[in-house]
Amino acid sequence: MNVISNDFSIGLVLSGGGVRGMAHIGVIKAMNEFGIDATIISGSSAGALVGALYANGNSPDEMFSFFKETPLFKYNFLTMTKAGFIDTDKYIKILETYFPKNSFEALNKELHLVATDLQSGEEVFFSSGELIKPLLASAALPPVFSPVELNGILYADGGIMNNFPIEPIQKKANFIIGSNVSVVSNLEKRELKNSVKLAARVTNLMVYASSNQKLKVCDIVMEPMALEKIGVLDKRGMKKAFEIGYNHACIELENYSKRIGFPS
Repeated sequence: MNVISNDFSIGLVLSGGGVRGMAHIGVIKAMNEFGIDATIISGSSAGALVGALYANGNSPDEMFSFFKETPLFKYNFLTMTKAGFIDTDKYIKILETYFPKNSFEALNKELHLVATDLQSGEEVFFSSGELIKPLLASAALPPVFSPVELNGILYADGGIMNNFPIEPIQKKANFIIGSNVSVVSNLEKRELKNSVKLAARVTNLMVYASSNQKLKVCDIVMEPMALEKIGVLDKRGMKKAFEIGYNHACIELENYSKRIGFPS
């Protein structure tokens, strides 16, 4: 088992990707088994939620339970007064049970989240002060979830502008592990024969194009192609995504260890 020393700074970048983000939890479980502990995390959307739980000191089992037990769609969360089908603010009380101090400073690890300022059209990073609202903003995928208002500004899903937010940790970490669940693999023509599948494919390609160069900066990239078969909002795929992420990470970490070896 390879253990990296405490004075070596490890960064972990977690992409957005909805339910596929459960693969990030599998990656973290594999990292734990290899004795790898990230000290600085940056996440977008689902990756922001997983990153916050990891920075909070929650175990992979606790992280998975959070997503399994938190309702994705709930009748009394529906809204007619906000721009979105579901009122994102309804999740504040749920998150308060995990983050009672509601601050970045109360976390065990340095955390960076990205959200999209819908009014200026710019990406905005959060890493200090209030935690829960920026966290919800980063994961508020429109038009399903309503934007989150912070200081009079409306924010939404970080993945709109930056689905793989490596920037905050690029100069801080000695070693970067990237986990990208917004994967793009080859498709057969028959898989692009209806408007819904075509729109999903185009969106995936656009998101991947913005992340592609940044993935090359990472020392290790976890990018399990099998995740493409799992729907972004399909809660039935949670366990499968977790298993895919874990198995893929175990193979990648083992291969890296044999080929290069982790710094010690």
